[in-house]
Amino acid sequence: MPNGYLTQPALFLIDILFGIYMAIVALRIIMQWAQWEYHNPLVQIIIKVTQTPVKFLRQFIPAWGKWDMATIVLLLVIASIKIMLISMFNPISLNFITLFQLTLADIFSLFITLFSASIIIQVILSWVQPHNSYNPITPLISSMNKPLLRPIRQLLPDMAGLDLSPLVALLGLQLFSMLVLPLLTAQF
Repeated sequence: MPNGYLTQPALFLIDILFGIYMAIVALRIIMQWAQWEYHNPLVQIIIKVTQTPVKFLRQFIPAWGKWDMATIVLLLVIASIKIMLISMFNPISLNFITLFQLTLADIFSLFITLFSASIIIQVILSWVQPHNSYNPITPLISSMNKPLLRPIRQLLPDMAGLDLSPLVALLGLQLFSMLVLPLLTAQF
């Protein structure tokens, strides 16, 4: 077996498993920001999956205003562990500053991906979901995307019922990502 035979599968598993849990923790942060309804089934799943580590961290880390700092610290810790595990397979010299930069870049990229995916899901649901049916994800995505889409909708002229704000928001998110990610990973 070549030396790197298991490297790609290991990196894949680390990226996927940590990425999924990071996305759930990030959704818990978004859940507080977007004021999702507590009794929604998706919210309940997010809370159950993240409650044990968040509850443990809350013993040491108090909330800061309306922000649950324990959840934010949990996301930073998980992303840092992911970066450290990945660095074991890659020739990256990892000091504290490098780890912090890569962690912030990973979290930033995660939030860009979550908001981009939520906008795409909202658009698709608007095309295929009957107006009188209930989908538990629809109000969550709507409240998550409203702060991004509302200002764009106010600036765009009326297009005879065609809403181009999701397209503009997606372009803006990608442009923002292109401008910020190189700053976060400047020396890599």
